[in-house]
Amino acid sequence: MEFKPFSKKQSLALRWWSMPGLGSYDAVICDGAVRSGKTLCMSLGFVLWASACFDGASFAVCGKTITALRRNLVSPLLQTLRSLGFDCKEKVSANYADISMAGTVSNRFYFFGGKDEGSAALIQGMTLSGVLLDEVALMPRSFVEQAIARCSVTGSRLWFNCNPEHPAHWFYREWICKKDEKNALYLHFTMDDNPALSSEVRRRYERLYSGVFYERFVLGKWTQTGGLVYPMFSREKCVGSPPEQCSEYCISCDYGTVNPSSFGLWGRYGEVWYRLREYYYDARKAGLSRTDEEHYRELCALADDVPVRKVIIDPSAASMIACIERHGRFRVIRADNRVLTGIQRVSEALSSGKIIISPECADTIREFSLYCWDEGAKGDCPKKENDHAMDDIRYFVMSELAEKNSSFFAASARRRKE
Repeated sequence: MEFKPFSKKQSLALRWWSMPGLGSYDAVICDGAVRSGKTLCMSLGFVLWASACFDGASFAVCGKTITALRRNLVSPLLQTLRSLGFDCKEKVSANYADISMAGTVSNRFYFFGGKDEGSAALIQGMTLSGVLLDEVALMPRSFVEQAIARCSVTGSRLWFNCNPEHPAHWFYREWICKKDEKNALYLHFTMDDNPALSSEVRRRYERLYSGVFYERFVLGKWTQTGGLVYPMFSREKCVGSPPEQCSEYCISCDYGTVNPSSFGLWGRYGEVWYRLREYYYDARKAGLSRTDEEHYRELCALADDVPVRKVIIDPSAASMIACIERHGRFRVIRADNRVLTGIQRVSEALSSGKIIISPECADTIREFSLYCWDEGAKGDCPKKENDHAMDDIRYFVMSELAEKNSSFFAASARRRKE
């Protein structure tokens, strides 16, 4: 494996523990922009440090999920280590790898996913000589603190890596703002810190993001959300007349009884999905609620005679799901309802031209101009106003567009975690 010369910041992440004046730190924190080379340098430095300072010890490498950890960190790390002459024996079923250097020093590295509050129990009771927490800002505090508490061996150290979130985030307040108190080395990365990233690729990433995601993923700032959720949306770029015929069709639904119901018919033409037309019913405005059967009739009218392959719907809409399934005309897919991840993917799809809205979809266009972040919230929360078409579009992108353009979103996911 060939390496381009490391930047100064990457070299610090790799070998800070062996450098005069830096070796006394108890922890290192790397944060900043995507594609800045944080993950590989930090994970490689973690193993080199462990191999230089310990023999027969146990360490933990943690990510948001085991699947994401293996894809984004473990696989490239083991490949790199083997190319450098390390012996790496991975036990996939037991989630660990034994890594040996020069046939003498050998340590065990356990792999953990910290996806929810219950994950803390997975690591509880272990004795560790060090822990690497990748995507630490996405993990629950209970898991992170349990992992830290396991590092009781003399000489143990903590390694943190993340992309920025909002400035009220507990990790930002407790570790980055208190780095001196925690005796932690803080390294902030930008895209300029990755010499392997060409100026052309850097410009492409800059075009991909806007608003809060540009601030965080391109500039590497811990930025408070504010203003429009989709500032990249414009009539000139995102609204256009659909083709006469598409290669496949599906419908996305946000169902409401008192709140508005929003259904969108989507058609794919080449690599672009068009929102062809919509059904939007506001019971408050109309002064009359509709039954599930009445909504279903509107769903059928929206589909008309085109071959709709599936209906993607909010998983909490149990009665409407039962109604659709009872009629048997459409295959029902329960949507992925992650809000922030969905907003980010819709942003990417709008910026890259993967979705286009027909001028007929007046309520969707109206909501795009009104859908705002809740600036009074402590975290990343959009206001629960003008969000019904926004929700059904998010369901569509998360469930259908991510499936059809898996390489596009896989690349985006990798960028966010580096």
